[in-house]
Amino acid sequence: MHRFLISAAHKSSGKTTLSLGLAAALRGRGLAVQTFKKGPDYIDPIWLGLAGGRPCRNLDFYMQQHDELVDAFARHGANADVALVEGNKGLYDGLDLAGSNSNAALARLLDLPVVLVLDARGMTRGIAPLILGYQAFDRNIRIAGVILNRLGGTRHEAKLRAVIEHYTDVPVLGAVLDNPELGIVERHLGLMPANEAATAGARIATIADTISDQVDIDRLLQATATDEVLRPRASAAGASQAQPALRLGIARDPAFGFYYADDLDALQQAGAELVFFSPIADARLPKVDALFLGGGFPECFMCELEANTAMREDVRRAIEAGMPAYAECGGLMYLARSLSWRDEKHAMAGVIAADVLMHDKPVGRGYVRLAPTADHPWLPAGSHPDEIPAHEFHYSSLEHLDPATRFAYAVKRGHGADGRHDGIVHKNLLASYTHLRSAGNCNWAERFIGFARQCRFRHSRESGNPQLLETTPGSPLARG
Repeated sequence: MHRFLISAAHKSSGKTTLSLGLAAALRGRGLAVQTFKKGPDYIDPIWLGLAGGRPCRNLDFYMQQHDELVDAFARHGANADVALVEGNKGLYDGLDLAGSNSNAALARLLDLPVVLVLDARGMTRGIAPLILGYQAFDRNIRIAGVILNRLGGTRHEAKLRAVIEHYTDVPVLGAVLDNPELGIVERHLGLMPANEAATAGARIATIADTISDQVDIDRLLQATATDEVLRPRASAAGASQAQPALRLGIARDPAFGFYYADDLDALQQAGAELVFFSPIADARLPKVDALFLGGGFPECFMCELEANTAMREDVRRAIEAGMPAYAECGGLMYLARSLSWRDEKHAMAGVIAADVLMHDKPVGRGYVRLAPTADHPWLPAGSHPDEIPAHEFHYSSLEHLDPATRFAYAVKRGHGADGRHDGIVHKNLLASYTHLRSAGNCNWAERFIGFARQCRFRHSRESGNPQLLETTPGSPLARG
C-alpha cells in the first residue's frame, strides 16, 4: 500500500491541482485511490472524489476526536492501494501555538510521510534553507520528497534540482511548469464545484496528463510505500436498521452540493433512504418523509430557482404542513422570502420570514461553537449539555428577520444568523448558517432521522392510518 499527505509551505501553492492530478494519474494506472481532505471543506472533496473515483473523506481535528480520525482513515483507506490526504494551508500552520491541528499533526497522528509542494516562482538557491528549515522544525515529520511547482522553464528546474541535491537529502519527485491552463475557475468560496462544471472530467484528465509527464510517479510510489496494514474498528449495526426506511429528500444539483460523504453514510446507517432531487430542474418534490437542503451556491442560480415555481411551492407547503426538514446555509437561503445579489432580487421558497442579502466579503467564516437551546427540535432540554463544534462560511446575511424568530442555538463562537443565534426553528424545520458534522459529540444524523420518525408516527396516528404519512390525497406530502 502507498499512503502520504500532500502539503505545502503556504496556502495557494497549487497543492489541490497536484492532488487532483496525482489521484487521477494513479487511478489511471489501475490503482484503487482513496482521497482525503483535511479540514472543513466541501468543494475540494467534490473534485478529489471525481479524480479518485470514490467519495473523498474529510479529516478534521476540530470536529473529530483523534480516535475517530485514525479510524476513519483506516476504515476508508484499508481497501485502497493508495491513500492520498490533501492538507490545508501550510504544513505547520494551525490554530494554536503548538500546531495541534496542523497538517504536521495529522501526519504524525496517521504516521504519514509528507510530499511537500513548493511554489518555486522567483526562487533559486533560497529553496535549500526553506527545505532544511521544514525538516529541522519537527524531526518527527518525514518529508518523503518535494514537488516543485509553477516553474519558469527547464533552466529554472535545472538550477533548483542542483541546489536541492547539493544542500539537502530530500528527493525531487517532480517539477511542474507554470501553466495557467491547469487552473480551476474560482469564485467567492474557492474553486468552482465540480458538480457545476460540465467539463470537470476533461479538466481532471488534462491535469492528470500533465502531472504524469512532470512528476516521477514511480519514485513517488517507492517513497510512500508501506507494509503496515490499516485496521479499522469493528462497527456495530445501528438498531434503526430494523425499522422501515425513512425516505429523506436531499437537494442535490448545481445549486446545492455541500454534503459530507460521512454524513450521508450516517443518515443511511440511521435508517434513511436517500432520495436526491433538484430544486432547479425537477417539477415536484419526490415522495419523501423528510427534507435535507444542504449548502451550495443558490445565489449563482437565483433565476433558475425562482423560475421553478412549482418546486418552491411544493417545498413551502410540505414544511408548513409539518414535514421535518433540515437546511444548512445555501438551503436556508433558498427557504427565505427572497435572495438579493448584484442589484438583482429573486423570490425564494418563502418559508423563513427573512430576506437574504449577499455581500462582497464573508459575514461568517471559520469554526463555530453552538450551545443548543430549549427550542431545538431534535434535542430535548438537558439532553445535550456540551457545546457543538461546527463551521460556517457565508457571504450573506438575513435582513428583516422576524423578531419573534425562535433559535435552536446560542452562538458561543462564530456569527451564525445574527452574531448571537443560529438555527431558525419553524414548525418541524431547523435552518442554520452553520454546517454540522455527524462526528464527535454531534450525532446530528441519527437525531434528525429519529426526530423525523417521531413526526411521521405522530402525523400518521393523527390521520388515523399508521401505515401512511400522507393525510389527504393530493396534499404536498402525498404527491409522488
